[in-house]
Amino acid sequence: MTAKQFSSVWFRESGPRKASSPGRSREEIVAAAMELLDEEGRDGLSMRKLGARLMAGATSLYWYVANKDELLELVYDEIWGEMSVGDPEHIHWREVASALAHNMRQVILRHPWSADLIGRMPALGPNALQVSDQMHRMFRLAGFTGMDIDFAGATLTSYVYGFTIPEVAWNSTTADVEYDEDEVRAKVVKAAEGYPDLMERVRIIYEDPNVARAMAFDFGLVSVLDGLERRLAT
Repeated sequence: MTAKQFSSVWFRESGPRKASSPGRSREEIVAAAMELLDEEGRDGLSMRKLGARLMAGATSLYWYVANKDELLELVYDEIWGEMSVGDPEHIHWREVASALAHNMRQVILRHPWSADLIGRMPALGPNALQVSDQMHRMFRLAGFTGMDIDFAGATLTSYVYGFTIPEVAWNSTTADVEYDEDEVRAKVVKAAEGYPDLMERVRIIYEDPNVARAMAFDFGLVSVLDGLERRLAT
């Protein structure tokens, strides 16, 4: 059985194609693709729609990318460019890690289609590699060594993804439907009858769901960082 060859837009000998004649630049194409994804989601992106938005034929876009997957790789790397890692040389590693985690969550929520690509598409572009390299540097300077540097990074990103991706899924489920908040709250309260501890939590959460989610994220993040700091101490 012949193994399938792994391909990526970043593994071309010359890298992603660049324009050889006047016209749309790769940067313009990627920016337009991001706008389309933000508006219509991953299912709304097609080379035909993108060509129409750029007032160019879909076939002309294939000069820059071989297929839609390569376009998604380029766009996926753009969201990593919106993430920032502070300088651990001058800022305590916990502050850097906390700011990065909050930043990652906001970027995913701002571009919800990216949640479909996490874990499915390799993050091998220059922006993604820079964030990964800076995060590894942060944990190395914090005192982690060897594979623990990688494990610490995986722990932090897994927490962000695990918290945020279900949030994106719920937001997308309710995006096109206007529920009566009072009716929803009443039904949830009814479902929680007989569970007094749960009932108390339900009432608190429904006072402001967005604030509750932000507080829950911060609570979990602090707990993760506490655990990582404890490992350093031992």
